[in-house]
Amino acid sequence: MSVETGFIGVLVLFVLLALRVPVALALIAVPVGGIAWMLGWTPAIGLLSSTPFSFVANWTLSAVPMFLLMGFIAFHTGMTGGLFDAAKAVLRRIPGALAISSIFACSGFAAVCGSSLATAAAMGRIAIPEMVKSGYSPSFASGSIAAGGTIGALIPPSILMIVYGVFAETSVIKVFVGGVSIGIMTALAYSAVVLVTCWLRPDIAPPRPLDASNIDTRKAVIDIWPVLLLMLVVFGGLFSGVFTATEAGAVGALGSIVIATATRRLTWDAFKTSMIETLMTSSSLFIIGVGASMFTRFLGLTGLTGFISSTVSGAELGYVELMLIVVVLYLILGMFMEPFGAMLVTLPVLLPIFEAEQINLIWFGVLCVKLLEIGMITPPVGLNVFVIRNVASEYATVVQIFKGVIPFLLADLVVVAIVIAFPSIVLFLPSLL
Repeated sequence: MSVETGFIGVLVLFVLLALRVPVALALIAVPVGGIAWMLGWTPAIGLLSSTPFSFVANWTLSAVPMFLLMGFIAFHTGMTGGLFDAAKAVLRRIPGALAISSIFACSGFAAVCGSSLATAAAMGRIAIPEMVKSGYSPSFASGSIAAGGTIGALIPPSILMIVYGVFAETSVIKVFVGGVSIGIMTALAYSAVVLVTCWLRPDIAPPRPLDASNIDTRKAVIDIWPVLLLMLVVFGGLFSGVFTATEAGAVGALGSIVIATATRRLTWDAFKTSMIETLMTSSSLFIIGVGASMFTRFLGLTGLTGFISSTVSGAELGYVELMLIVVVLYLILGMFMEPFGAMLVTLPVLLPIFEAEQINLIWFGVLCVKLLEIGMITPPVGLNVFVIRNVASEYATVVQIFKGVIPFLLADLVVVAIVIAFPSIVLFLPSLL
């Protein structure tokens, strides 16, 4: 009866999600109701009262609000504003320089942010008007920024990777380092899309290099020194082992405040807005995490996770078949759910399977985040697309932006196929730690 209860619980969860019930409420309601049905209300209330503290008290999770605060301070004080100009100064002679510069600027912003939505919004405001003015089609310009924003969750510090590390009970730092490889691969793949488009469709993406007459390379590079210093302190200490991922978050948050104050960019309004956004974002993430933790305990109690693991092992699925199922699952979920919820809904079921199949959980964490970020630009609920629509509504409609991301989606699938075929690409850097 327990396994059947688990199946019913999963079915009810997806019905609730399809009815647009908030992910956190659905994840909390199903285990409470399921345990009350099996064991009575006393154990159900006990789970509801104990899980929030046991989840939030996890020391590693304290890095989440710290990294969020670092990103919000950097954004609201304008420290990241020069990234696009610096990228243009370096890449100005390459065909499609504006689009490629915006993609690499997204990568730089990601290193102090950790959120694909914030990356897309920040770069969209700066880059899209200039790209359209230079002759890029509004659809392609908007699509390139929407896609470039997904790099925000791949290059550390990534909030998704921190939470994955907590749930998978694996090294957050190693997942971070693995994310560097796939983040760089993604940026290069998107740049290749721009170059090919310039070659085949110059009416969409002008191949001519940027006019360098109005670009002061020295000033552009100097303007980004606060961001470079922040990245050097945080990641230098993180990857050299001077401090842990949790400590790196605290150092990054303090460093962003100190640098913003020293450069006279930190105002009271910017600080207040950063704190409010950090609290709101952290709260929403943590309550979903609490629900996912309760859902994991419920599935374990019903025996469903063990049943699924043994079934998959008994089916003798090959590596390719198993990964194909996982890729299709995340691509479908990404069409309807935001990444954090999709990850925490699936991990309780998938992690035991991968442990049974002896698949490296660090590698899977990086691949999982990549698949989730693809969902940020797939219809009908590609959140990055709607963010770009909000910040650049005068240039392109939602349909036009979705059309513009199609070639970048194809590049994403190529990157995923390469990572699945050659796991060592992701695991090489973590193996050096």
